[in-house]
Amino acid sequence: MNNRYWSPVVHRLTPYVPGEQPKLANLVKLNTNENPYGPSPRVLEAIQAELSDALRLYPDPNADRLKHAIADYYGITPAQVFTGNGSDEVLAHLFHGLFQHPAPLLFPDITYSFYPVYCGLYGIDYETVPLAADFSLRVADYLRPNGGIIFANPNAPTGCLLPLTDIDWLLQRNRDSVIAIDEAYIDFGGDSAITLVNRYPNLLVTQTLSKSRSLAGLRVGLAVGHPQLIEALERIKNSFNSYPLDRLAIAGAVAAFADRAYFERTCQAVIASRAELVTALTVLGFEVLPSAANFVFARHRHRDAAALATALRQRSVIVRHFRQPRIEQFLRITVGAPEQNAALIAALGQILAENPPCN
Repeated sequence: MNNRYWSPVVHRLTPYVPGEQPKLANLVKLNTNENPYGPSPRVLEAIQAELSDALRLYPDPNADRLKHAIADYYGITPAQVFTGNGSDEVLAHLFHGLFQHPAPLLFPDITYSFYPVYCGLYGIDYETVPLAADFSLRVADYLRPNGGIIFANPNAPTGCLLPLTDIDWLLQRNRDSVIAIDEAYIDFGGDSAITLVNRYPNLLVTQTLSKSRSLAGLRVGLAVGHPQLIEALERIKNSFNSYPLDRLAIAGAVAAFADRAYFERTCQAVIASRAELVTALTVLGFEVLPSAANFVFARHRHRDAAALATALRQRSVIVRHFRQPRIEQFLRITVGAPEQNAALIAALGQILAENPPCN
């Protein structure tokens, strides 16, 4: 179809490119940060119980059961909770409802690549703030005029964690605009900024059930903050899609928050595997950034990252390579199950042995 029918904004957009989901058998898939462990058995039971004639009825537009479950888990009130169809939708409403201001939005130069996409979609002016040479985030660099601040913690794709004390420090000094902390990976090694929301009315924290609770297939995201910030998101949501979460997603998410033991056990398993993976990569000559996520960000001291990614793919191992300034020599590698990690290390060992570096 001739694109002359497009609205002007469509011509200007550079869409987000999601991680590849190849349809190949016997694939070691370590490119999209999916949890190697399945969801809690209680989640599957709750979804099965929801499979009834009631599916002909609309779900609760407010997802009140889920909001209460989240509030109970974090010791807050349901009025401080927003839910959406994955954290990407939650972030989209956040950008639309809280970041459209005359001053520019600030976020790191290396971070979740959906942020500039949302800015393009909603016409938001933004400035990127360079990470330090070691890829850490320096909060003092954000003390400048802004219409909002957002960053992922742990950061993506680096995996580096910003201490909660640094976030507190920034909130104390930036009270006139919203600071959003995107905590998609926080459960794998950090302390959530949700503990600060009652002290700072301009703090909004987003999370997802895709990673630490193994529910990427259900698409459930959330935000926690002051009720006035939540009301802004609700107004956007109810002007866009009043029913973002279906009955199965609500039931499964409630059960996921109820099964703390399973959640903690699988998170610890990923953390232990991450440590083993970092050690093995280091032995092979990789530099690995400190990670508090369910992935590692690594570059080899003598090998090209794109070539390594291609050679791994030829051995049915998929990792993520970003062709982006400053990080084009890094690979982002999901922490898989022990056997997946072993297959990755074995494949890398073969590649490095077959193609020794030139002296």
